[in-house]
Amino acid sequence: MTTAEIMKKMITFSNGNIHDIDHFLHVWSYAKMIGELEQIDPETQYILEVAAITHDIACPLCREKYGNTNGKHQEEEGIPLVTDFLSDTGMTKEQIERVAYLVGHHHTYTDIDGIDYQILIEADYIVNACESGYSKQNIRDFMDKIMKTASGKTIAKEVFYV
Repeated sequence: MTTAEIMKKMITFSNGNIHDIDHFLHVWSYAKMIGELEQIDPETQYILEVAAITHDIACPLCREKYGNTNGKHQEEEGIPLVTDFLSDTGMTKEQIERVAYLVGHHHTYTDIDGIDYQILIEADYIVNACESGYSKQNIRDFMDKIMKTASGKTIAKEVFYV
């Protein structure tokens, strides 16, 4: 499936939750942009975009099961959900495993292995900072300690005027 087809499938999965749909669309757009600006290879770009679309797949389950969308719960619950969700997309086993790994680690800021993981973290942070009104100091700290891509740093500086 194309990313557009997976996106359509994720919109259906989101069951009319406008916030969830809006969030993953924003994360996907930043991830796509950063990946393209960083000139990552097409295979990695595809995995990144699919991970960005599906990264919060566990949020509805977490709200029901735990009463919140705590990041660690999202990571734990997201792996089997995204594996099942992508099973009929024509993606290879390896592609699905990488997306599941990214979904299962998108709130873990240590031991980031791979440009797809790095960009997903950066894109999700930018959107979360916008949605939650993070302080300029919080944003500067994240940029200094976690952000690694030149494109992600530039975009964050321009979005947040930090």
